[in-house]
Amino acid sequence: MPIFRKLRTPGPRLVPELDDSKLGRVRKQLGTPPMPGLTDIQIDQIERVIQDAGTDWDRRAHRFAVLAGSAADSGLARSWRLRRTRSADAMIFEASVELVRGHLAGRMEDARSTADLCYRAADLQPDDPMPWVVLFGVLRLLRREAQEMFQVWHEVMARDPWHREAHLQMLGYLSPEECGSHGEVLDFVDSVRSRIPPAVPAVGLELTAVVEHHHRTVARGGLDGLLARRQWTHARAAVPLERALADWTRPGHLTHAAALADLNLLAYALVQAHRLPEAAEVFRMIGGIVTPWPWRLDGEPLQRFVQWQAQTLR
Repeated sequence: MPIFRKLRTPGPRLVPELDDSKLGRVRKQLGTPPMPGLTDIQIDQIERVIQDAGTDWDRRAHRFAVLAGSAADSGLARSWRLRRTRSADAMIFEASVELVRGHLAGRMEDARSTADLCYRAADLQPDDPMPWVVLFGVLRLLRREAQEMFQVWHEVMARDPWHREAHLQMLGYLSPEECGSHGEVLDFVDSVRSRIPPAVPAVGLELTAVVEHHHRTVARGGLDGLLARRQWTHARAAVPLERALADWTRPGHLTHAAALADLNLLAYALVQAHRLPEAAEVFRMIGGIVTPWPWRLDGEPLQRFVQWQAQTLR
């Protein structure tokens, strides 16, 4: 028997924290079975890892989102706020958790109280875009009027013009499935594309819109479904795909917190366009860190990722 066993390379896996190891350690601690004094330890860990992001608004948003998802079935968020009654981060976290629960239930339990937490946090930390991002998510779930949505949108943009989550939230709100239309999506994407720098956190917006439109077309079935693959040869899809392939695969180009999520998006778009050799390069960059979206558009995400990864790398 060998003295040292060969370490296995982890296979493809769903990892909400992506490559944020500090965040991953805290997320795993939140799954620890209850024991005396554990709540205080967990609150301290959450507080530290969020404060560690400083004014990196993009990483703060990523950490809030991942931890809120992990704490949605516990009372941690409320416990933190009650222990730190003047903490804006505690208020944002509880509002984030309530938003996660709202998405799971399809409705907000107490939208007014959640919005109030956002406004109070904004007063305490006026430079922070996060209270406004969470508020936008709450209003989006409530299907509020565009005027109210754009007021909150401008608050976010005044603090972080290329906030990834805010741009994706607006894209969802303007979609035909929610409160907008395909034309409004195109107008929004065009307005962003005309001025977006090449490597900001919101860089994946246009390709996200392309993938969502492709899936929408496939879902209609019939002739639309059969012709959906041709969309990838049209400029609306081909140009952003080419640009993403050229830019995002450059070493060190993508540095934002959800860069691996955008690479998952790029790999998915490439396999949908049947550009498997290029997809293979992106799969190598991703390693084994899988994001639920967009793979879940075609079934169980991990299964779909593994299937395409194997097909492109063989």
